[in-house]
Amino acid sequence: MSNSLTHILLIDDDPIFRLGLRTALAEFPNLQVVAEADTGVTALDILRRRQNQNAVDLVILELSLAELSLSQQLKTDYPNLPILLLTAQSDPTQLAVAQEAGVDGYCSKGSPVDTIVGAIGQLTSGESFWEAFPAFSQSIPRSVPSPRWHNQLRSQGLQQIEAALVLVKQQLQSPNLTNLDRLFWNGRRRELLAARWLVNQLLPAQVIVVERGEERKERQGGQGGQGGQGRDSRLAISRQQGILVPSTASSSELTQVLESSQTFDATLAKLQSGLTNLTGEILEIDILQTDKKRELLGIILQKVEAILAELRFSQITMEQLAEKRSLILQDLWQVSVMDFFGRYYTLPWGNRELAVVDILLRDAAAVQGDILDRIPFVVELFAHQLFETPLIIDNVSYPAQTPEALTRSGILLQNLIIQLANGVISPLLNNFADTEAIKQNFYNQQLISSRDIARFRNNLSWRYRKLQLLDEPEAIFESRHHLLVLTDTGIKRTAIYAPRTQELEQLQGLSFVVSIAYELRDAISPRLRGTVAWVGRGVVYFLTQVIGRGIGLIVRGVIQGVGSAWQDTRLGK
Repeated sequence: MSNSLTHILLIDDDPIFRLGLRTALAEFPNLQVVAEADTGVTALDILRRRQNQNAVDLVILELSLAELSLSQQLKTDYPNLPILLLTAQSDPTQLAVAQEAGVDGYCSKGSPVDTIVGAIGQLTSGESFWEAFPAFSQSIPRSVPSPRWHNQLRSQGLQQIEAALVLVKQQLQSPNLTNLDRLFWNGRRRELLAARWLVNQLLPAQVIVVERGEERKERQGGQGGQGGQGRDSRLAISRQQGILVPSTASSSELTQVLESSQTFDATLAKLQSGLTNLTGEILEIDILQTDKKRELLGIILQKVEAILAELRFSQITMEQLAEKRSLILQDLWQVSVMDFFGRYYTLPWGNRELAVVDILLRDAAAVQGDILDRIPFVVELFAHQLFETPLIIDNVSYPAQTPEALTRSGILLQNLIIQLANGVISPLLNNFADTEAIKQNFYNQQLISSRDIARFRNNLSWRYRKLQLLDEPEAIFESRHHLLVLTDTGIKRTAIYAPRTQELEQLQGLSFVVSIAYELRDAISPRLRGTVAWVGRGVVYFLTQVIGRGIGLIVRGVIQGVGSAWQDTRLGK
């Protein structure tokens, strides 16, 4: 390592870690941390200010999607500036993407200080340094299945959790349960659901990592040209996330998958929170038990993720994506119906069995027109996930792989799965609303009487009439969309801006009259309010300045007269 002083820029959002690393490096006289930053914007500003004096010789940063885009920006603006990744992350795919993005070296945060100093020395001398990681510096590891004990542990744990959930459900269905006992068993159920989610996250059934093209070619060559293994041989599958990635994927494609995975993971986490409807308007899924509601939304989330993987594999274009929007949503709805109810689920009806799914799928056209076609930003969401196109929300463009884009794509994804869930339950309410088997297996205990169900359906029908005749024309005229989003407390409604001029021009009939009424109100209301305010000020002036003063003078005269009479009476005495 050279004896010259190495100026280091430290980028990490953990101030305690920055302090510790700075203190550790201070023991080495040829190393100096000249600046620290907790965000990429701050780091770029520091580098610009230090170009002429005490220029930075090396950057140390933590790994995240934001920092991947930062490393690309750094390599574009400062191609000769070495970047050392010092992170707690050990995911081979993420590290591979970082390497492709321009990172020159990697050390884990648990590495000894001497190892980090050695890595700094190699990077400043023009070499690279990747801490011992199985075959990582040369290529991304091949697919490695989880060990057998790993799968057994996961399977046994899930079986125990499911058995406990069945017992808890039986307790909650007891009619003699006190409020205190019900509170206890509800808490127990939430704990078990959280434990099940953690097991699925921490103990995936199989972990398979994408391999690079060079390694794949070498392995195929060593196998003597064993081809024709079909589509699965060209894919790497993550069972935990349900993601299919072409094995020849580039770093940008891998980054797309990671970003998509983050969006879906965040949405899945929100499904574990409350799913109470807080919008003030009735939704089809309100009739479901909470567990069934969560199960349905989870199934749809998996199907959306799977269809994105299919689209990514088929290499669909932007033009084809827009053309196939209705078909994609129709496929999502159909597979969600079949998975939620069961492809061969039947109900006894007289002397025969009714195939529930076949009957529900007959309402495809009605669901498409009433629900699926009204879902906004479907093409934009899929294009953002597949092609990294900027996401334009509220007339602001959010580039891919930024935290803001992740948040907003999550909002669009949540609205999509909630609306699809409404579409799954809608034909059930139209065909089997008052069927006892359906009520016992799916409905909320507060909505099982025939009167409650009839009231629920009537309110739902009125909501759609109101939406079609009043709410939708108003939203079109105001250039906004209403979205359903998941929060920690439940499902809420939010509005975002979107140009809807074409829809406004196509309004006809009563919807057109409603938009004209809103326009007339906007035109007349300010003038009318101004006129009323002017008349009101005149009335107030007349009452206070004219009548009020007159009454005041009269009262004053009366008081003076009474005073004079009282004084005369006193003097007369």
